[in-house]
Amino acid sequence: MKNVKILLTGLFALALTGCASTVVKQDLSAFEAAKPRSILVVPAVNKSVDVDAPAYLLTTLTVPLAEKGFYVFPVHTAKTVLEQEGMYEGEQIHQQPPAQLAQMFGADAVLYVTINQWDAKYVVIATTVTVDFDYRLVSKDGTELWRANKRMQYSPQNQNAGHPLATLLAAAITAALERAKPNYMPLTQMANADVFIHGPTAIPNGPYFKVQ
Repeated sequence: MKNVKILLTGLFALALTGCASTVVKQDLSAFEAAKPRSILVVPAVNKSVDVDAPAYLLTTLTVPLAEKGFYVFPVHTAKTVLEQEGMYEGEQIHQQPPAQLAQMFGADAVLYVTINQWDAKYVVIATTVTVDFDYRLVSKDGTELWRANKRMQYSPQNQNAGHPLATLLAAAITAALERAKPNYMPLTQMANADVFIHGPTAIPNGPYFKVQ
């Protein structure tokens, strides 16, 4: 519940200008048959121009999966172990057989995420921040259990300063600051929560799920 409140707080602090996702009717029979208890989250494939995007994204995936009742292997520990095995990049890791990755940690399933977009576009007095992710959960035997896509955007809004020129200036300053250092984290957390917990692509509850 605490995490949901944080996400809602972030939602009110941001003004969403667009929110789209590719919703595919889910066949969860394989998921329900596999009954995964533990999930290994591997580093993401990064198709964006921001080299830091995978590291930031990785820190946001544990909470929603844990809230759904699954044990999630510590993401930074898993990343270190993979690097010790010579696997440093998301592209390389995603090419490995799921059975091999799962066996390394004793995981029931592996979560793969691809970052399609992670950017901020500046247009005079507005900066639109966009994230777009593909998610894919695969069992330890290689069976795909679930997949989803999520794309979200926001543009920071300014309170009316009372004078048109002052309002315009405030908007320009806000957009410039957002362009210089855009904050992707609230939007990413919201995307993850919607995909795993609240939206039409939500995954079934795991064995450790507790009603909040």
